[in-house]
Amino acid sequence: MADNLPSDFDVIVIGTGLPESIIAAACSRSGQRVLHVDSRSYYGGNWASFSFSGLLSWLKEYQENSDVVTENSMWQEQILENEEAILLSSKDKTIQHVEVFCYASQDLHKDVEEAGALQKNPASVMSAQATEAAEAAEAAEAAEATEAAEAACLPTAEESLSTRSCELPAEQSQCTGPESSPQVNDAEVGEKETQSDAKSSTEQSSEILPKVQDNTETPKRNVITYSQIIKEGRRFNIDLVSKVPCSRADVFNSKQLTMVEKRMLMKFLTFCVEYEDHPDEYKAYEETTFSEYLKTQKLTPNLQYFVLHSIAMTSETTSSTVDGLKATKKFLQCLGRYGNTPFLFPLYGQGELPQCFCRMCAVFGGIYCLRHSVQCLVVDKESRKCKAIVDQFGQRIISKHFVIEDSYLSENTCSGVQYRQISRAVLITDGSVLKPDSDQQVSILTVPAEESGSFAVRVIELCSSTMTCMKGTYLVHLTCMSSKTAREDLERVVQKLFTPYTEIEAENEQVEKPRILWALYFNMRDSSDISRDCYNDLPSNVYVCSGPDCNLGNDNAVQQAETVFQKICPNEDFCPAPPNPEDIILDGDSSQQEVSESSVIPETNSETPKESTVLGDSEEPSE
Repeated sequence: MADNLPSDFDVIVIGTGLPESIIAAACSRSGQRVLHVDSRSYYGGNWASFSFSGLLSWLKEYQENSDVVTENSMWQEQILENEEAILLSSKDKTIQHVEVFCYASQDLHKDVEEAGALQKNPASVMSAQATEAAEAAEAAEAAEATEAAEAACLPTAEESLSTRSCELPAEQSQCTGPESSPQVNDAEVGEKETQSDAKSSTEQSSEILPKVQDNTETPKRNVITYSQIIKEGRRFNIDLVSKVPCSRADVFNSKQLTMVEKRMLMKFLTFCVEYEDHPDEYKAYEETTFSEYLKTQKLTPNLQYFVLHSIAMTSETTSSTVDGLKATKKFLQCLGRYGNTPFLFPLYGQGELPQCFCRMCAVFGGIYCLRHSVQCLVVDKESRKCKAIVDQFGQRIISKHFVIEDSYLSENTCSGVQYRQISRAVLITDGSVLKPDSDQQVSILTVPAEESGSFAVRVIELCSSTMTCMKGTYLVHLTCMSSKTAREDLERVVQKLFTPYTEIEAENEQVEKPRILWALYFNMRDSSDISRDCYNDLPSNVYVCSGPDCNLGNDNAVQQAETVFQKICPNEDFCPAPPNPEDIILDGDSSQQEVSESSVIPETNSETPKESTVLGDSEEPSE
């Protein structure tokens, strides 16, 4: 691989997250020679999507790499006397407190494997269920899988004996199931207490969710086993971070609002669209939160709730007045662009976005290398500019600009950085939180914080029509800013809206709540608010991109990409419209096209587009 790489580029991008992928595509589109590398075996970084077995493999990878640090001194031979090296991290520390729970029936058979799988991926051994999944994917004997699962359940010296412990390291998970999980009993005990709150919260939010046509019938709640999930694993596209509630008609048809409230709301929303033209209306409240500002307007508490949690969808405690007004204006401006909803959700999941930009970069000549790590950055001592990188093979590759994902920076470089955390949960359920007659494919629900120090939880529910889960199941993403571990932050909401699956309840058709078949909790690093000045001795031509933030959309990633691109290519347009398909010249046709144009229509030369980029077929980026 190293012998085949050129030794000189204009831009080297390290990491394939969304902002890095956009930058690589934009630079390549502008004629820059781009090298895009990632030590991972998949595109997207923490923005990636996985099949079910792929997710289990991702979990296993984090466990195995948690205590393994690969030492490679080949880079030292490439450092000259007037140069110094900035070592990069070989260990990803962005994921912590991983906990896996399986509630579906454990009926694994030796012939169970993922349907259509090209290869049998190893799965996570972080819990009994993950271990069994690995055995199933390998088509091992059922008895051996059971023995391995039982062995995995025995706590080691490093593991906590309490399933309630919040001091879990990044590589640790709980070994629980429907028989041993304390959450089952807790959910049953608290079900009567939280049932009314859950219903009111769900119904209020679902009233204002977008109406999306869905011709598929609501699937019956049949018994779904773990074997089915494994076998249909390729039907799942599970995002590590989920980015995707209402139209004007939905708001004003809501039974939750009186006619007087609807008039008040219309007047306020009209102001929000034009708020920048009326600074006197909000200048005095710029230093307060948006929640406090709403209290000063002629809005009832019910309307304040609607605006804050269902339209602006901003934090009640941290979002400023200006941030809230911007979010509300953006929401209103997005209505009607593609139907009634202001949101677009990509089929097959959020992970398709970084991949599409990777493909775009490759189309315009960018070179991609997965499973290709970078040992260090080479810095000139005199100019303090980065000159090159040294990869895992000891090859020195020169470039003018360097873009790097935050997770690749070492502890020495990030010693002064204070990171926030995001709490995430991914659930596979057998039913929807909405009413049975709902026709929605993507549902968004905001559950406000109940106590001081906690944060509102955003719930995104996806049905099989989004191509993210198998038929008869729903994929649910829960997200909030972290105050504790992910399970501690999110479990209260999970217990309100869902109930753990048990074989006894499976036969009871009167179960009101959707049942959880499988659950994953983890904390993810949020570096979106980190200033460049926080990093130690970073050369001016090295640009750092953050991972995912807690917001619903991808605004921060796009803004990062545009800012970095303008520094690299100050006189170029950021992601211009693609060329007309008729203007694209395929390889091997350029000479024939030139002859044809010069001999047949020479008078059109003055109108020929300035761009002469030769494009190939849009294929998967090479690894």
